Amino acid sequence: MQAILGVLFHSLGGVASGSFYMPFNKVKGWAWETYWMIGGLMSWLIVPPIAAWLTIPGFLDIIFASSSTILFFTFLMGLLWGVGGLSYGLGVRYLGMSLGNSVVLGFCAAFGAIVPSVYYNFVPTEGKVSFTDMISSTGGQIVLLGVVVCLLGIGICGKAGIMKEAELSDEDKKKSVAEFDLTKGLIVAILSGILSSFFNFGIEAGKPLADAAVVAGYDHLYSNNVTFVVILWGGLVTNLVWTTILSIKNKSYKDLTNKNTPISKNIMFASLAGTIWFLQFFFYGMGESKLGNGASSWILHMSTIILTANFWGIYRKEWKGVAKSTKWTITIGIIAILLSVVIVGIGNSI
Repeated sequence: MQAILGVLFHSLGGVASGSFYMPFNKVKGWAWETYWMIGGLMSWLIVPPIAAWLTIPGFLDIIFASSSTILFFTFLMGLLWGVGGLSYGLGVRYLGMSLGNSVVLGFCAAFGAIVPSVYYNFVPTEGKVSFTDMISSTGGQIVLLGVVVCLLGIGICGKAGIMKEAELSDEDKKKSVAEFDLTKGLIVAILSGILSSFFNFGIEAGKPLADAAVVAGYDHLYSNNVTFVVILWGGLVTNLVWTTILSIKNKSYKDLTNKNTPISKNIMFASLAGTIWFLQFFFYGMGESKLGNGASSWILHMSTIILTANFWGIYRKEWKGVAKSTKWTITIGIIAILLSVVIVGIGNSI
C-alpha cells in the first residue's frame, strides 16, 4: 500500500509539472520574462511557505534552528536547480511542450539517477550507493543500462525535432510553437536537463530539515515541505535576477501597466501556472516519503511528466503537418525514454 501511494503521489506531481506551462499560453501581449517572473513569485516565494505552514506550522522554527551548513548546501542546490528551471522555460518556449519536455526531462532523469552515486563515491555515506557500487553490482549495471537507453531516447527525440524543422515552413512551425528554434531549444534543454536534477540533490542536502520536522511530531508525509522552502529560495534568486535583467534590458516591466493587454487575466494565468508548478514538489515530497529519495522516485516522477507533456503536445497539435516517419520517430524516442524508466526502476529495486 505504501508503494502504491508513492506511485500515486509521484504521478500527481508529474501531471502538475507536465501541465503547468499551459496557463502561460493564455497570457497575451506580455514578454516571456514578465509572466515567468509573476509565475515564479507564486511558485518559489508565496505558495511554498503557505503549504509548509498548513502542514508543518512550526517550519520556520525548524529552519532557524538548523545548522548554517545544511541551509547553505540546500540553498546552493536550489540556486543551481534554478538555472535549470529557468532554461526549462526557455526550452519549452523554443521547442514546444512535447519535444522540449522529452529532451529536458530525459537528461534530468539520467543525471538525477547517476550524479548522486558519483558524489557518494567521493563522500562515502552510510546507506548510500556509490558509483563504484553501481558498476560492480547487477542492479547498478541495470540502472546504468537504463541511463544509456534514456540518452538514446533523447537522441531519437532530437532527430525528430530536426526532421520537423526540415519538413515545416517557419509559418507552420510557429502555428503550434510561436518561437520555434531547434538549435537554441536543444542547447538550453540540455543545460536545463542537467541542472534541473539538482533539485533531487537539494532534497538530499536538506534531509535533516525533514527529519527535524518528524522529530518535532509532524506527519512524515509532509516533512519535505520544510526542505522545499529553502531549495525554492535558491531557485527564486536565480530566476528573479535573470528576469529582472531581461525586464530592464527589454523595458518589459512596462507590461504590468500596459492597459492594451488584459493585465488582470495575465496575472491570473501566470499565478495559476506558478501554483501548479509548485504542486509538483508538494506531491513529489509526499511520494518520496513513501518510496524514498532514490532513482526510482526520481525516474517515476520524470516519466509521468514526459507522458503528460506529450499529451499536451498532441492537444496543441505541435506535430500536425509532419510526415508519418517524423511522428513515428518522436514516438519511438518517447517510448525509449519511458523504457529507460522501467529499466532504472528494476535495477534500483535489485
